[in-house]
Amino acid sequence: MDNPVLDIQAANDILIQQVNDQISLGTFDNSDRQLLSQLVEGLGDPRGLVRLRFAETIGEIGELFTPFLTEALANHPNVVLRRAAAKTMTIIADPSAVPNLLYSFLNDPDTVVRSSSAGALARTGEASASALLGILESSDQPQDIKGQAAWALAFIGADAAEHLYKALNSESLDVRCAVIGAIGHVAQEQLDEKSCNILISALTDPEPIIRTEATAAFGQVNYPAAIPHLILALQDSDIGVRKAAINALGKIGNPTVIKSLQPLLNDEEEVLRVLAKLAIAQINRQEQE
Repeated sequence: MDNPVLDIQAANDILIQQVNDQISLGTFDNSDRQLLSQLVEGLGDPRGLVRLRFAETIGEIGELFTPFLTEALANHPNVVLRRAAAKTMTIIADPSAVPNLLYSFLNDPDTVVRSSSAGALARTGEASASALLGILESSDQPQDIKGQAAWALAFIGADAAEHLYKALNSESLDVRCAVIGAIGHVAQEQLDEKSCNILISALTDPEPIIRTEATAAFGQVNYPAAIPHLILALQDSDIGVRKAAINALGKIGNPTVIKSLQPLLNDEEEVLRVLAKLAIAQINRQEQE
């Protein structure tokens, strides 16, 4: 008795082998729309390794597949295929797909499709920056969507720098928080004075969440000029900022800050005492290495 699933799997195995052979020989016909569509259908194969082979092959061919993938992402009933389509678009990183990816990110009923679409948006770089900032600014979007949008912005980093700088004075706290986090990634990437100085300015922002984000960023950026400002942050009125400052100073590892951390060993807050002890030990360990 025939098994339709096994028949489809066997056909997929033959198809992917034939196409890879054609690519190797330079005989692949990229005008054959039926063949391109069949390759996208292969992303719905129930076997993970086979889906990966199809994704890698489609990714190697590139942007030619964008319309086929966006169509599948928007309308295919098979959620496994929609997930694989979004992940494959992460490989291709075609900026023209941003509107389609944005729609799936905000509307697909499957959480994996949404998160994979966010990943694909991040890979398109600057092309998706404005849309991501718009999501963060919207009062209609849930926090999980905003969190993924903020992650995507941070991933884009320096490529979105000009968009980030323009959004620094946004009226939306969500936007400003995400922008400071992303600028922290820019500073990590290229250690430029502009982004580091923006982070220093944010250490005195009226909003504790902004101060915390900026303080935490300096734990990943080797910028000695920030040390005096981080020492001041040890006295911040918000405990979250103080915790971030202790952690950042510990990671920076400059032994001159130990004397500023020592009073915290007797702080009334146990968490600050513990963090200060760990930070001092971390600095001493780095000095010995």
